[in-house]
Amino acid sequence: MDKPKLTPKDFFLYVGALLTLYVSAGSLLGLLFATIDRVFRDQLSYYYDPYSGGIRFALASLIVIFPISLILFSIVKKGIAREPIKLALPLRRWALWITIFITGAALAGDLIAVLSGFLGGELTMRFVLKALAVLAVSAAVFWYAVLEIRLTPERPVSLRKGFIIGSLVGVLAAIVWGFLVMGSPFTVRKLRIDERRVSDLQSIQWQVVNYWQQKSRFPKTLSELADPLSGYTVPTDPETAQPYEFTLGARYAFTLCANFTLQSNAQTNSMTKPYPMPMSEGGFADNWEHSAGRACFDRLLDPERYPPYVKTR
Repeated sequence: MDKPKLTPKDFFLYVGALLTLYVSAGSLLGLLFATIDRVFRDQLSYYYDPYSGGIRFALASLIVIFPISLILFSIVKKGIAREPIKLALPLRRWALWITIFITGAALAGDLIAVLSGFLGGELTMRFVLKALAVLAVSAAVFWYAVLEIRLTPERPVSLRKGFIIGSLVGVLAAIVWGFLVMGSPFTVRKLRIDERRVSDLQSIQWQVVNYWQQKSRFPKTLSELADPLSGYTVPTDPETAQPYEFTLGARYAFTLCANFTLQSNAQTNSMTKPYPMPMSEGGFADNWEHSAGRACFDRLLDPERYPPYVKTR
């Protein structure tokens, strides 16, 4: 039998197909990990991404790369069907054995992690689901590589259609699940606008405190906070461009209000509450959770914690 010749076309097809396979598997794992983290939140984690950046990136990668992978593998399989001798290409066999080695190592590492977590008492639902995700994805890639290795010139395309269909269904299900957890792009945009409103109110709040420390009194309106010298401009609502509401209360109390599109936490699964600020006599300001529509935040400044600055001549 003549030895198969490796053409530039074969090289780039095989390398491209395997690289897109690895990227697709990594994106699928990234998507599963990000959705698990969002649904099963860890209360010990200080950081939370309300915009689902990990989910968005994994979805975009999967939507773009996975179809390319299917197309490349389809071209490779058609080429093998025409020339079964290409099954003996050294590049193909090396690539498949490397794939088997990597996925086998991932499976072993997954089992070790599960056992280690169990022995350490850290077997939470998040950890179990992530371990199962690694197991499922690695096993699928491992199975595919083994099936490819076992092909012979007599049966060059014996890979079952069920495997391809099952992979496609699994990826589509993961993509749908990702959108369900993340929400639509329109919902994400509304969430970002609400987060902008919270950020604006935080900025105004600190400017009010600074104004009090500088002048020993509160501003009567928000326009008094504008400072051309420092470059501070009082923010307005990002959608309506209307000023935020500011109301003075008794003594050291004041209120900030804004109109929000979504309710924090309940509807958006967002933790719209940055770190509390030491404002009130009790030691901490209220958080920034809000309902949909008009929401107000009452603040009480502690003059001992924020005394006026001593003026010097």
